[in-house]
Amino acid sequence: MRLLPRSLRGRVTLVFTVGAAVVLSLCLAMLYVALDNQLTSALDEDLSSRSSDMSAALHAGDSGAVARDPMAQLYASDGILLAGSPSLGEGRLLSAADVRDLQREVAETRSLSIGGKADRSKVRILPRRLGSGEVLVVGVSAEPLQAARERLAAVLLVAAPLLIGLLCLGGWLVVRTALRPVDILTREAAAISSVETDRRLPAVPGNDEIARLARTLDGMLGRLRVAFERERAFVDDASHELRTPIAVLRGEIELALSALGEPAEVERSLVAALGETERLTRLAEDLLLLARERAGSLVIRREPVDLLDLAAGEARRLGPVLGPRIEVLGETVVVDGDPDRLRQVLTNLLHNSAAAGARTVQVRATSDATATALEISDDGPGFPPAVIDSAFERFVRGDNARTPGSSGAGLGLAIVRAVVAAHGGTVQARNGEPLGGAVITARLPPG
Repeated sequence: MRLLPRSLRGRVTLVFTVGAAVVLSLCLAMLYVALDNQLTSALDEDLSSRSSDMSAALHAGDSGAVARDPMAQLYASDGILLAGSPSLGEGRLLSAADVRDLQREVAETRSLSIGGKADRSKVRILPRRLGSGEVLVVGVSAEPLQAARERLAAVLLVAAPLLIGLLCLGGWLVVRTALRPVDILTREAAAISSVETDRRLPAVPGNDEIARLARTLDGMLGRLRVAFERERAFVDDASHELRTPIAVLRGEIELALSALGEPAEVERSLVAALGETERLTRLAEDLLLLARERAGSLVIRREPVDLLDLAAGEARRLGPVLGPRIEVLGETVVVDGDPDRLRQVLTNLLHNSAAAGARTVQVRATSDATATALEISDDGPGFPPAVIDSAFERFVRGDNARTPGSSGAGLGLAIVRAVVAAHGGTVQARNGEPLGGAVITARLPPG
């Protein structure tokens, strides 16, 4: 059986009501005790005043003062009743033993038979031992005090549930008003689907917790919308990039099948098909690398790597193939990294410069106390202004800066950023010095 309400509004209201009920009960109990003490103190002050006046009268020789008081008695030191109020009759406010044993002059409430009545009633008495050894006792009926207590208790018992009910209603209204924006946000968020990516959450005025929550959720939806758009663009671009080599591959195979009697034509078609297959393989490997980097599962095999030596080796290997003159400058710099992945970074950047029509590419390795830098610059046309801010995104290509006939998939720089990020570094793109074209700077942690 579920004891707590399901809704947050109900739980907050319940906690508020229980807490308010406890506090209210304590306050009412303290009020009852305070009022009871106040009434009792008023009675005791009246008794003390009467006792002082009567003691003064007895000291002055007025023996009739006791008889004139509504409720008083005078006892000898041995407990014999010397004088008393007529209303008491034969009744005694103190027994003979109490008179003899009197030590403290403190007011107290006793249940006594007054005026010969069989019923006992509550009486508040104050004894005082006089200088002569006699004991003076004054009293007053405590029944009005008891009745006042009962009326006060009845009022508080009736008022407490009403006050608790009002507090519960007020708490529920306050919580309902406070959580109304949350209900609106919940309904709006539930209504937003993957199709309605431009829909925003309603703004909540103010700067309280709920308003900040609404702005945070709206910002999160904005970031998710950007992520969805990137994923859709990625799927669209990947489909486009895969469709072209697959179509070419199918065409070459169909051409080879139609020319089985011409060995030269079949060989040409198969060679072209092999080239498209290799392109598909590279594209699939690049997409897999980016997917692993995005999932945080890109494996980096770390060992000491001399960046200057690595760059010189790649320049010797790729210089005759790519065409541009590759210069390797700088100092011997050793980092803790994966040589194969770093070689892939250099290869992609050199290919990118060659595809852009550069005639000279410069690779420079430098280091300082905080980072190691690998800078690749060329004398090509550089990045177009519309591309430079998104140069490292997937499938981004500066077609205007490429040589005619180039056909990259636009994943090279994205892979560069992924590999550098996996090494704990950063990468930046700009145009300008030292050669006037594109400049890519990869910063890696020092080894």
